[in-house]
Amino acid sequence: MKLIIVESPTKAKTISRFLGKDFVIESSYGHIRDLPKSNKDAVDIDDGFAPRYQIIKEKQGLIDELRKTAEKSDEVILATDPDREGEAIAWHLAETIGIKKAKRIVFHEITEHAVQEALSHPRAIDDELVRAQEARRVLDRLFGYDLSGLIWKKVRYGLSAGRVQSPALRILMEREREIRAFVPEKFWVLSASLTTKKGGTFTAICVEEPKTEKEAEKIVKTAQAGAWNVKDVEESEYKRVPRAPFTTSTLQQAASTRLGFSPSRTMRIAQKLYEAGHITYMRTDSSNLAAEAQANLIAVVKKEFGDTYVSPQQYKTKSKSAQEAHEAIRTTDANKRSQGGNDEQKKLYALIRARALASQMSDARVLRTKIIANISNGSVPDFAANGSRVVFNGWLAADPDARGEDIELPKSARNDPLTLIEAHSEGKETQPPGRYTEAGLVKELEKRDIGRPSTYASIIKTLEDRGYVEKQNRTLLPTHTGDVVSSFIEKNFGDYISDTFTAEMEAELDEIAEGKRTYEKTLKDFYAPFNKAIKEKENMEKITNMGDAPKEFPCPLCGGPMVYKLSRAGRFMSCANFPKCLGARKEDGSEIAPPKEIGEACAECKNGQLIEREGRFGRFIACSNYPKCKFVKKDPAEEAKGKTGVLCPVCKKGEMVERRGKFGTFYSCSNYPECKNAIKARPTGRVCKICGSLQMQGTKTIPERCSNKNCPNHNPHKLK
Repeated sequence: MKLIIVESPTKAKTISRFLGKDFVIESSYGHIRDLPKSNKDAVDIDDGFAPRYQIIKEKQGLIDELRKTAEKSDEVILATDPDREGEAIAWHLAETIGIKKAKRIVFHEITEHAVQEALSHPRAIDDELVRAQEARRVLDRLFGYDLSGLIWKKVRYGLSAGRVQSPALRILMEREREIRAFVPEKFWVLSASLTTKKGGTFTAICVEEPKTEKEAEKIVKTAQAGAWNVKDVEESEYKRVPRAPFTTSTLQQAASTRLGFSPSRTMRIAQKLYEAGHITYMRTDSSNLAAEAQANLIAVVKKEFGDTYVSPQQYKTKSKSAQEAHEAIRTTDANKRSQGGNDEQKKLYALIRARALASQMSDARVLRTKIIANISNGSVPDFAANGSRVVFNGWLAADPDARGEDIELPKSARNDPLTLIEAHSEGKETQPPGRYTEAGLVKELEKRDIGRPSTYASIIKTLEDRGYVEKQNRTLLPTHTGDVVSSFIEKNFGDYISDTFTAEMEAELDEIAEGKRTYEKTLKDFYAPFNKAIKEKENMEKITNMGDAPKEFPCPLCGGPMVYKLSRAGRFMSCANFPKCLGARKEDGSEIAPPKEIGEACAECKNGQLIEREGRFGRFIACSNYPKCKFVKKDPAEEAKGKTGVLCPVCKKGEMVERRGKFGTFYSCSNYPECKNAIKARPTGRVCKICGSLQMQGTKTIPERCSNKNCPNHNPHKLK
């Protein structure tokens, strides 16, 4: 018997369709080991930055089962994803389970041919690739924890920084400062509705934009009094060249603009399509196509559109760091027009298929027409109308959504008379540069070599989860918290979040994977000066003032001036005389009731006083020594409502109780912070038969599910 271990149960199910009874396919459900949450225990800096991994608590039972199966097997094959992360998972599996002669196989698509081909060419685990992933993980931990700790002390508790997250936030803030500094200028747009001698109508726009209303009115009056004719007609044909097949970055951008999918949503859907065998691996920066895949695409183009539409071509990847051995994202079989288990999967599949087919098709030809009109004496600036129409659709036949709208202008020739229907002016203002959309930020990150394709989605999600940006429609708006954090890092650690430093760091990590740099030297070269810079800022004063508040909002208690400060809930107004005066207002100027002592000592730390204050969820009573003491007095009635009567399965002492957090209601152990067990939904009191975790309430269609997201019973509907 041969054991194949993959990281996804869906992937395991797909592979099992291609292999016989001699194979057993098991899943690790992602990573089985990780660095501990405490930074003190995570990395041994003195021992060459050695990471101290620990088994993920929920995975111990799974590991035991995999070990038993491996011992019974004649051969163990690790078939995790074909990238650094997948290589690292394979290594962790081999180390933890104790697989001495593990074989490693990779494939970029889950098809029978690809799997069989991979099985015939096994290799050893790529230690350099593993080391590169390890370096990235350790580097991110050192950067994030050390800088985050300083920000906690000098700005506000609970804030964070990241090696790639912070440069991304800086990009958003740079654009936001441009918008704030922008001074709009007025201008006027002049238009003329005209009719040709054959009755065709079109609208021409003045090629000049007057800066004053007086100048605009003068041009309009002169235009209304004159006799109009066609000054010139320009026609030119141009080609629209097909785009390369998708990479991770371009897929995220296209899915955002075409389908309205966020990068993280796109990657989740693509993951499902890949695991089901419908598309190739979705984390890639290569636009290459395998010869077999290219032949399949060409055959489908001939079949669906004809020989005239075929134009075979390979595309070179622009990124210097791209792994050309990988393939672009494409369908595994272009003959299949629709694939996917739900509507969003079908939409993304159709987008990927259209782009892949279009990449092997002829250029589209578009005829561009421009009519230039003026009055006979030419005393006003020219007016111009632009139109275009597709002469030959070429690759647009496969991707019609990329076509755009045909704008046909009426037939006309030079010196033809025109009749003016109407001429008018419209006052406008110049607009500031637009904020980044998710697609725009992904494009910018790729352009600046910040992060890698696999990280773009998580970068944006992290910024949102931290409360540094908010989505408004499709744009990313930095919050006040994001502004403060970015400003602090830019001022004090600007070199470490610069484009140059971040891109060079990414290049060095790539060199570790290529065997051109060593792990220890790379981390040492970074950490020594970085740690020194952190220590140099330890004595700086804490930032408490974020600027003066508007004068129309005086302190509600003493009537004095107010300043902006930052809390966990965002920006608020505080009396400038704090702590002598406790007056405060919300961001909108409404009054916040001041904290007041209730005449009761803290039951936990004994030396603090209980204070009633206002928080994100209303009034509450807590210790005056917060954040050193985090005791909160519970309202007996509210506390009774939140009790579930379910014993915590981790510490077996506390009870699972209802709590409210940043992302809504959740359930955790009453012994927090000693026990940090928490689940997303109300526990049912039953225990999962597979992994032993608590069962929790689900949805109407799935009434109950396992609280452990790594357990197959977390999605019980997929077990059938």
